[in-house]
This record gives sequence, structure tokens and C-alpha cells, in this order.
Amino acid sequence: MTPVRPLSVGVLGCADIAWRRVLPALAGAGETRVAAVVGRNPEKTRRFAERFGCAPVDGYAALLERDDVEAVYVPLPAALHAEWVERALLAGKHVLAEKPLTTDSARTGRLLALARERGLVLMENVMFVHHRQHAEVQRLIDGGAIGELRAFRAVFAVPERPAGDIRHVAALGGGSLLDMGVYPVRAALHFLGHGLEVAGATLHRPADREVDTAGSALLSTPEGVTAHLLFGMQHAYGAAYELWGSRGRIRVDRAFTPPADHEPVLLVDGPDGTERLVTPADDQVAGTVRAFARAARNGAAPPQDIVDCLRQAALLDRIRECAGV
Repeated sequence: MTPVRPLSVGVLGCADIAWRRVLPALAGAGETRVAAVVGRNPEKTRRFAERFGCAPVDGYAALLERDDVEAVYVPLPAALHAEWVERALLAGKHVLAEKPLTTDSARTGRLLALARERGLVLMENVMFVHHRQHAEVQRLIDGGAIGELRAFRAVFAVPERPAGDIRHVAALGGGSLLDMGVYPVRAALHFLGHGLEVAGATLHRPADREVDTAGSALLSTPEGVTAHLLFGMQHAYGAAYELWGSRGRIRVDRAFTPPADHEPVLLVDGPDGTERLVTPADDQVAGTVRAFARAARNGAAPPQDIVDCLRQAALLDRIRECAGV
């Protein structure tokens, strides 16, 4: 069998997540290669280019004009996604964009429609859904391990970032809802489906801040299964979810950003006590990159990804509305 040529990816922005996690995966997955990178700081751009063996480029638009770039990865601040995702699609490039895809559901819908019209893949980089531990959780639920599902709870919170961090800047799409809240919202969608509606929400913005630093939301399915979601960026670290059923409970810690070598432990509480299920280590970043490359080769993103992205954006909008922000 003739080997498939790696997908050639250009990088719009020299963000920390690109340096630590995504570019190593793009450079090492075998199905992709990093062709070029551009950032605001020429020195930082050169440092990225040297590490990942690609071309440093001067100017975002210049990268989109390159013939050796088939797709782009966009780790820019959230408020800049809509413009540069659109420009990349109009330039004929497939796009993997950091979450959230945009800062509101209307723009997200327009960009997904544009990608579909042009036969291109647009994927939001929500990496945890590509980790095998969540498929194992779903298998346990489907097998009746906890009986009928009654409730879901998820939290994603991180310690406070330095004062100059983009998460503190409203004009760049900062705030805890769009940065941390995406994780519990997407997890709720993943397990409870698209019928979720927001019953209530709160967002806390301190008087000395221009963005929300914490929040919570209560969601519910038409069948009455509730989802309590917590998120924030002035907290001790927490990334977990649990599913409560009529007969037991499944608890998952380090649920959203586990290292590639981490062996997740699922705690299954039942009538006879708690069972610890150790699941194999998995690299969710590499899994995401592979999924994107294969979708680009096939010329279409999985329909479920598109629907999940749209519904997630709508729920984030609704949480903001319910919180009065």
C-alpha cells in the first residue's frame, strides 16, 4: 500500500498550547507535518520554526497564501478566531481551531456552513473527546453499571493566571466561561445528548476585573436528567466529572487534560462498594490530530462533530444570557 502523504499544516499564532502540546503532535503524528508558522513576535516565530523544522513566515495573510500549506491550526485568542478561520477557509485551507471556535453561536454556525459549502474541514480543537477513557465510561453506562442515569456533575477550574494573560482580557474573548466552561458543557453534551437546555446560570466578575472569573450552570434533559457544571480560573486545579444513576455512580478525575502517559482510574460505586478500573494511557492530542488529518483527507468532518460544536456554542450563549452578562 502506498503511504499517504502527510497533511501539510501551517500555524497561525505562537500560543503556549501550540508549543507544549499541539505542535509536537502535528510534527510527530506521521499523518501531518508542520510546514510554516507565523506569530506577532519574529523572534518567537523563529524559535517555533527551529524546533519544529518549518518555515517562519512574516504575516498571517502571507501564510495563507503559501502553496505548501493545505491546512491551518489556529491557536489565536478566541476573539480573533472568526476572522482568521474565515480567511483560511476562503483561501482553501482546512482548519483546526482552538476552542471555542468563536465567541458566539451565530458566527460559529456561519463558519461551519462556509466550510461545508467549500468542501473543507473545520474542526474545533476539543481534545478530551478523543481520549479512550470516555468511551469506556459510555460502555459502563450502556451496560447498566449504574442503572438509569439521573444526574451529571462536571468541574473544570484552574489557578489564577498572571495579570497579563489573555484570559483576563475581554476584547480577546477571555473569561472563565469561554476558556474553562467549554469543558464541562461539552462533557454534558457528550453523555446527555443535544436535548440539554439551560435551567439557570451564574457568572462572577469581580469589581476589579473585566471578565468573569467563575461560574456555574444547571442544565436539564427533556427526561429530567440534570447537569450541574462548575468552572473558574481562581481556584485550585480540578478537572473531573461524575455520573449518578439509580444503582450507582461513576467518577472520573483528571478528565479533560490528562498527560499522554497517564493511566486513568474510573471509580464505579455500586451496592457492593467501589471498584477501581484502570484504563490504558492514551494521547488525546495525537488522537485529535489524527482525526483532523483523516477528516481533511476525506474532505468532510464527522457530522457528529459539527452538531456538537453548534450545540455547544448555543449552550454557551444561553448560559451567558441566563447569567445576565
